Amino acid sequence: MNLIEMSKIINSDFIGDSFLTEGVKLSEVTGMNTLKDATASEISFVSGSKYIKDIKESNAVAIIIDKSLKEHVPDGCIALIADDPYWEMATLSKYFAPPIEDDILPLAEIGEGSKVSNKAEIANGAKVGKNCTIMAHVYVGCQAIIGDNTVIYPNVTVYRDCKIGNDCVIHANTTIGSDGFGFATNKLGEHRKIYQNGNAVIEDNVEIGSSTTIDRAAFGSTTIKKGVRIDNLVQVGHNCIVGEYSVLVAQCGMAGSTTLGRNVVIGGQSAVSGHLSIAPFTTFAARSGVTKSIKDSGKTFAGFPLMEHRTWLKLQGKIAKLLKQN
Repeated sequence: MNLIEMSKIINSDFIGDSFLTEGVKLSEVTGMNTLKDATASEISFVSGSKYIKDIKESNAVAIIIDKSLKEHVPDGCIALIADDPYWEMATLSKYFAPPIEDDILPLAEIGEGSKVSNKAEIANGAKVGKNCTIMAHVYVGCQAIIGDNTVIYPNVTVYRDCKIGNDCVIHANTTIGSDGFGFATNKLGEHRKIYQNGNAVIEDNVEIGSSTTIDRAAFGSTTIKKGVRIDNLVQVGHNCIVGEYSVLVAQCGMAGSTTLGRNVVIGGQSAVSGHLSIAPFTTFAARSGVTKSIKDSGKTFAGFPLMEHRTWLKLQGKIAKLLKQN
């Protein structure tokens, strides 16, 4: 699909620098990405003025943008003017979504010494490393990659294009790479799906409990770094990054695009808002509500609203005394 075709799909004004040739406008756009990560063959979008710096530094071939921000589009980039850039990004995301299954791809590759149940399904184009154990009713999607010495228990689903490293253990009923909770909403309150065209990457020596869900990224990768331990019934949203050796305890959840540093511990039933950055060696006690980024390493927090754990303990003590007095 080229830029002229895209402008017609989203009914946008097509504004480009005079030196850009028709050849550039007609060249194939290979994908959609964030302003920071887009290449010269990818299209991006922007929905607010807080991203002005990223607009100016973007390498995207074109940006879907509001008219009020068009002057910030860098030289060599084409502006696709839209009334609601986020809504139109959702519209175009469908056109870059890969097929769910692909029969044209070659048969799956199974490494030496691996045991794959005859009740499991390994899709075309997938690769399973050496000495793996893939149990009954596991589904590994097309072009997914499983590293060496990895054990996958029954009923695990690994969606297409996802990657699992060496020496991992994934327990029953867990899903790797399902769509992130992404949609745009227009002025009438209607919702439109944002196709999640990234993937999920699980690095080496990671153990994931049963019935946990790790969403694929809208663009790029949701990443669980090496040595992480994730309990049962945990939700990791799209585009999150979980730092090395972090621990996520049962029933906790992370909203999209949050980054945890190394050795972060999130207690049971805690919730972390999206687009946050959490410093390394931070600990959240059970049922913490994390709504702001944490910049200082090594601290322990509790409660909602969130506060340092010692303060929370003192507060509980004072509340207890007040109740006794009444």
